[in-house]
Amino acid sequence: MCNNELFLEKCGAVNHYLEDCMNIFIFDAIADTGISSQSNPYSIIIMLVIFAAIFYFLIFRPQQKRNRVHKELMNAISKDDEIATVGGLIGRVTKVTETGYVFVSLNEINEVIVKRDCITAILPKGTIQAL
Repeated sequence: MCNNELFLEKCGAVNHYLEDCMNIFIFDAIADTGISSQSNPYSIIIMLVIFAAIFYFLIFRPQQKRNRVHKELMNAISKDDEIATVGGLIGRVTKVTETGYVFVSLNEINEVIVKRDCITAILPKGTIQAL
């Protein structure tokens, strides 16, 4: 017998042994334990309702609250308010338009137009002078 034939014979024996071991595990997994495998059909529905409630109270509701607070902030913006924008600009409001834009004076020379949605905070009076 050459080495290749001997090797193939040993591999065949090992494969047969592994197949037998796997069959033992599979039969153990399929074996009847005496407990009924049927469960309450409403348990899945109850679980989905619980997950939906958790999802609602942990994600949707806090986001709605943040949106409401931000909307109130945007409606409260008026002339001479000191604001901070999403981009990090800090300035004083010089004009508020009805179309949703705000004119912001960064200093005596520079003035930019910012969309009202991009304003993140109304700062306390005197913040710009303190910087």
